Amino acid sequence: MTEIRRIVLAKRPVGDVTADCFRDETATLAAPADGQILVRSRFLSLDPYMRPRMTELRSYTPPFDLDKPLTGGSVGEVVESKNPRYAKGDIVMGMLDWATHTLHDGKGLRKLDAAGVPLSAHLGVLGMPSFTAWYGMKHICKPKAGETVFVSAATGAVGQVAGQLAKLAGAKVVGCAGDEQKCQWAVREAGYDACFNHKTERDYGAVLDKLCPQGIDADFENVGGKIFHAVFERLNNFGRVAFCGAISEYQDKEPMAGPPKMFTIVQRRLNLQGFIVSDHAALMGDFVNEVGGLVKEGKLKSRETVIDGLASAPQAFMGLLKGENFGKLVVKV
Repeated sequence: MTEIRRIVLAKRPVGDVTADCFRDETATLAAPADGQILVRSRFLSLDPYMRPRMTELRSYTPPFDLDKPLTGGSVGEVVESKNPRYAKGDIVMGMLDWATHTLHDGKGLRKLDAAGVPLSAHLGVLGMPSFTAWYGMKHICKPKAGETVFVSAATGAVGQVAGQLAKLAGAKVVGCAGDEQKCQWAVREAGYDACFNHKTERDYGAVLDKLCPQGIDADFENVGGKIFHAVFERLNNFGRVAFCGAISEYQDKEPMAGPPKMFTIVQRRLNLQGFIVSDHAALMGDFVNEVGGLVKEGKLKSRETVIDGLASAPQAFMGLLKGENFGKLVVKV
């Protein structure tokens, strides 16, 4: 038997997620049965897609169950094993509970080489967010030299990589972020040509006309809402949109209307494509080879925000939904 600490979904949010949506509790796990392993969490990834899972609305992932632990991408250490594929001491990555320990059948987990890079990097620049950026930019946006690419949430876990990949392809890259420090990092470190603060620049159309005078050829969309509406109006003929997320809309009580004049899609022959990166898992090896190589060569930079302690996860997650994190957000369990 193992005493654990865990965070469960106490109630479903209506509008903004609040602290009483979570409950911090202790529990007891039985010893692993045949085929099971006990994994001690080391790092937990906090990601925007978790917000829709807190509701019962139809989405691409099942909703979290009430009074049960939330789950998320994690890195952990096997501390007990009755599964021949795993040994005590193995470092694994996959979906684990928001808990100090998870009893798991091992399916869907993969072993990591713990040497070389920080464990948290496997949840960020070498993990799902970076894979998302790589797929959306390489297979949907397809930037070319001389084109203009826009990236919303330019310094988030996904955006920071998407913008750099577009820049490496020779495009002009413009982004937006939620404060001046983030915008400065995007330009000075990530190589963006320009980045505006969407909290102080409220006339999105005017600032886009200034920074993207030739229009926008490709948009890597993470934010949605009014920012996307302004981008949509400025897409050039044959423009491409990789619709990764719409974090500005996740906590709306009522759905927001889409951009006006949708016939623009036909007139300008636009390609607006939503995507979920798990649908493209077969390309993970290609991603690791390409992006892993860029990281090793120092051609791809990344930021992460590390929060200490499982008890801090709910507050950190609420901050994520308001754009308070800088780069990839992880919890050191």
